[in-house]
Amino acid sequence: MNEVPVIAIVDDDDSVRRSLLRVVQAAGYVAEGFASAREFLDWLPQGRAACLLLDVHMSEMSGFDLQDRLAVPIIFITAHDDARTQERIAKSGAVGHLRKPYDEQTVLDAVRRAVQGSEDPLGGRAGAAR
Repeated sequence: MNEVPVIAIVDDDDSVRRSLLRVVQAAGYVAEGFASAREFLDWLPQGRAACLLLDVHMSEMSGFDLQDRLAVPIIFITAHDDARTQERIAKSGAVGHLRKPYDEQTVLDAVRRAVQGSEDPLGGRAGAAR
């Protein structure tokens, strides 16, 4: 059985999450939105994420905390682009970084790069927990 990889969008801001879903789905990707890191982790056992568009600053569990639990390409999105956040993103190994508000084409370019980079020639499962 071949699972369809999903672009997972994890952002606690409803309007940002809906907007990103529209952009990604309009480009032909399958996408799922999650209001929290916990909601995404609850979905992960039955889903497969090709990449995450992940908000840095969320209550309960930050994007950085979620990234530490995953083996999937991450594109961080943030409205708080201060020096400390930029430094953490640079050290995180994320495949991309988008600032809110974002440009649709920039989002799609980042997703395309992340999805292409996540294709595992050995058949590994993208989006799995570590």
